[in-house]
Amino acid sequence: MVGAVADRVAARIEQLIADGVFAVGQSLPAERELSASLGFSRPAVREGLRLLRGRGLLRTEHGRGTFVANLHESAATTPLLQLFASQPRTLYDLLEVRALLEGESARLAAIRGTDADFVLMARRYEELRQAESARTQLDVDTHARLDHAFHLSICEASHNPVLLHTLRSLTDLLLSSVFAAVVNLYHRTPYKELIDTQHARLYQAVLSRKPDLAQRAALDHLHGIRDALREIEQDEQRLIRSMMRLESRS
Repeated sequence: MVGAVADRVAARIEQLIADGVFAVGQSLPAERELSASLGFSRPAVREGLRLLRGRGLLRTEHGRGTFVANLHESAATTPLLQLFASQPRTLYDLLEVRALLEGESARLAAIRGTDADFVLMARRYEELRQAESARTQLDVDTHARLDHAFHLSICEASHNPVLLHTLRSLTDLLLSSVFAAVVNLYHRTPYKELIDTQHARLYQAVLSRKPDLAQRAALDHLHGIRDALREIEQDEQRLIRSMMRLESRS
């Protein structure tokens, strides 16, 4: 009997992970709290957690608790993704994929975003703005990660778990495209000012709950980065795409 109920507990927690209620790396509540909030007995909750640990969705650290496992560690290091990261043309291919996924993310975020989502988004946007204003004092890798975090906060507000997990599974590749933009564009004033403006438009469109405008802003931003990198590549006759690799980054 406990086994059947444990399957239901596991399914419920899986759903909470898929929906982003329990994020990667987050500590789960204690068994007693889970039992009360989910409406199952503590033995059933304990068995459900055991099942999820066996599936690799949870990890337990002695003395610290149970955490949501990093679901994308294996995906990020597959030979296929390593191959993509080594290819010069991948940068422009990746920007095309980002436009498809992040354009829809922005549209959905403007429709489905909650007040809590917008608080997090505002925090990420302000962190990025501070980074942009202190460009000479901030290392490129940190800047790229703040930029990526801002875009990811918009995807999180879309409340589409498949879309979110798809983007998270491509974190290293996505970071490489942001890194290329920071390295090649931010020291050129016209491009930097354009990107800053595009970020502001995207942020305001989502916050104003204007889905079509938000989608357009996301597309304009990513297409603008693509076009700017191509212009530089053509003008200077060098492969910008070689800058995308992140060998020294985790």
